[in-house]
This record gives sequence, structure tokens and C-alpha cells, in this order.
Amino acid sequence: MKEQLITMSHLELNRQSIMAKIQERRITQTKAAEILNMSLRQVQRLYARYKAEGPQGLVSRKRGKTPNNLIPNGIKQHAIAIIKEKYPDFGPTFAAEKLFEVHHLYFAKETIRKWMIEAELWIPREKRLKRAYQPRYRRECYGELIQIDGSLHDWFEDRGPKCTLLVYIDDATGQLMECQFVQSESTFTYFNSTRRYLEQHGKPVAFYSDKHSTFRTNKKGELGGDGVTQFGRALHQLNIDIICANSAQAKGRVERANRTLQDRLVKEMRLRGISSIEEGNEYLPEFITAFNVKFKKEPLNDKDLHRLLMKHEDLNEIFCWQEKRTLSNSLTVQYDKVVYLIKDSVETRKLARKKVTVFDYHDGTIKIKHNNTALPYSVFDKIHKVNQGSIVDNKRLGRVLGFIKEQQNEKDEKRSAKCPSRQHLGQESTSVIRKRVNK
Repeated sequence: MKEQLITMSHLELNRQSIMAKIQERRITQTKAAEILNMSLRQVQRLYARYKAEGPQGLVSRKRGKTPNNLIPNGIKQHAIAIIKEKYPDFGPTFAAEKLFEVHHLYFAKETIRKWMIEAELWIPREKRLKRAYQPRYRRECYGELIQIDGSLHDWFEDRGPKCTLLVYIDDATGQLMECQFVQSESTFTYFNSTRRYLEQHGKPVAFYSDKHSTFRTNKKGELGGDGVTQFGRALHQLNIDIICANSAQAKGRVERANRTLQDRLVKEMRLRGISSIEEGNEYLPEFITAFNVKFKKEPLNDKDLHRLLMKHEDLNEIFCWQEKRTLSNSLTVQYDKVVYLIKDSVETRKLARKKVTVFDYHDGTIKIKHNNTALPYSVFDKIHKVNQGSIVDNKRLGRVLGFIKEQQNEKDEKRSAKCPSRQHLGQESTSVIRKRVNK
């Protein structure tokens, strides 16, 4: 008897083994239906074909036949010719829309995608060449461009809390200019680090940063409608530019420095047993000196573009939170949930309905000025209420949390005074609940 070669799919081979077990009475047809995830009726039909024709009866009858919904090759070539002529740079979805709108040829977008790939008119995303981020030459002069970034990392490993390292690196030389451990990236932490930088090195031409909200805002109408952040406002007063990179690769100098710091700095602090932000900041100057000796490069131009601070540039005034307010007819200003009453005088009465600037310093001091002249004031009223789910600015978070803690302590004390045995009853009820759960 001549041997016959049968082509079967993996699914069909699995069905053949199940049919053989039914024939050997090792399983029932009902059990086979459960295994194959089919109805009993389907299994009965398959088994009948298997008994009549053998394994050949399990092979799909459609194999080798032309599908009923196959688009004729002539129509396919016609559609591809139109795309090549009129829509060669269109995507599959757009090309399918134009074929229907203009040429009255309707094809599914995935069909057009497959045809365009076959005709080499479209390259699938997974086969496209990845974008090449070409290296950028360093700036020529020291102090011309300073890259800044915040690196959130487990700097103290299991010895201390996770925190952020603010890193300032010179683009021309690659040397670390300023580093500081902080709890998180915020306007005031960048104020503090930038002030330390300026006092030590002077004013650079520009800072180069990412799109963190400290450096850039897309919302018009904030801070007087100019869309400038507090940090941007401070640098503008100092005549320093801030440039935001479009991608992490664009500021690769500081990104690579972060990776090096996450390796070397972490291990150096481990060897010294440093386990807190305060200890880390004390060690950073020593580490920066050693780092720059090893990794610093000579600039192409020896000129130092850092500028000295001007006499009128008061960093205390510049690096503080500033917001404009309109003085009411009753000479009051509301800021940060507090109403301030300006001292009544002939001069201050003239300022009603005029703009004043509130200066909020890092230490919590508040000054209210008009044309750089401080106005005497007193606190008229404090709005203490903090609602559930209140939106709180980052700069107010510490004060709000402190006030919440005070409120909670007062409530606890009042409850304890009303019911001295409340704490005991609470512990007892907890133990009862645990017993019930265990049962």
C-alpha cells in the first residue's frame, strides 16, 4: 500500500490524539469535549469523520482552497498603483480614507497596511531604524552653559531615606559645580542651590534644564499672566537665561554624570557610613573636588564667562517667592490663607487698587512692597480651615501639615478629656475583633 503524506496543524494533531483515546475507550466523548473546549455535538461529528477517514478526516476542508473573501489580484494592484502615484508618503489609515473618499474603493486599513508593507511603501514601526541622537560638541568656554538636574535615587541605600541630589555640571569642562542633597525638587531647593552656586562661581551665561515645573510652565495666566515660573523670574532678574531641553538625551552630560554619581558617590558614602542628608551634604565638597580632579576636561577656550554679581542684585530678595496682589480699598491683601492689613496713612491710601508684591522668604518672613518700598502691615486674620482634599501649593505644604497635626492633637485631647477610658475601650474592642477573625 502506497504511503500518503498528510499535512496537519498543531491543533489538528492534538485533536487526532484525543480521537485516538476515544477510540481506545480511554476517555469519553463528553470528557473530550471539555479538553478540546468544544460542544459534544462537534466532538461527535469529528469522531465520526475520524472513524470513516482516519487522521485525514480531521484536516480542514478549506486548506489549499481560495478564500471566499479574497480580493482579486487586479483590484489589489490597482489600489497599490493609485497609492504609489498619489499617496506615496501617506500612512495606511490615511491612504485607506483617501481611496474611499476620492476613488470609491473601500478596503480595511489593515489590508492597506499589509499591501503597503509588501510594496515597500510602509515600514512597520518595529522595523524602523531608531532615532540616532548624535553627540553635541561641548561648549567652548567655562561658565557658558551649566546643565542642572535632580536625581531621585536611594543614595543612602538601606541606611537612610530616599532623596534627591541636585546636580550642576559645566558643559565645557564636565566638572561638578554644585551638588546638594534635598528631600525633593522644588522651587526653594533650587533657589538655595543656585544661590550657593552664584556666590561661589558667579553668574553663568545660561542654565540648561529639563521641563520640570520649576523651570517651565505651559499655563498662561500664572504669576501675572506671563507664564514664567518663580525660578525663571529670579534668573531674569539676574540676567541669566534658562534653556529647557526637549529630551533627556539632549542634556546627556548631566544624565551621564548622574549615573556615575549613583555608582561612585553611593559607594563612597557606604564606606564612610554616611546615612543622612545632613551628613551627605557635609561630605559633598570633598567628593566634588576628587571627582573633578579625575573627570574634568580642559575647555577649548580658556576664557571664563562667569560674571560677578552686581551690587544691586540682592540674592535674598531675588531668591524668594514673589506674587503680585491688588491692594483693596480697605488696604488689605490676602496671601497664603492670611489677610494682611496695611498701616493706614496718607501715602498708603494712595495705593488702594494698585499692585503690590508679596515677598515670601524661605524662613517664613513676609514683606509687602510697592515699587521696592516695604509697606508696614499687621496680620488682620488667618484662614485656618483646611478642607479634606484641599489643593495645597508645595511651598505651603509644611505649614499646612503642621497646622493639621495641631488640630489632630487638640481633637485627641478633647476626646480623651470627655471619655478617659476611651483608649482602654479601643484596645479592648480591637482584641475582640481579632478573636472573631481568628475564629
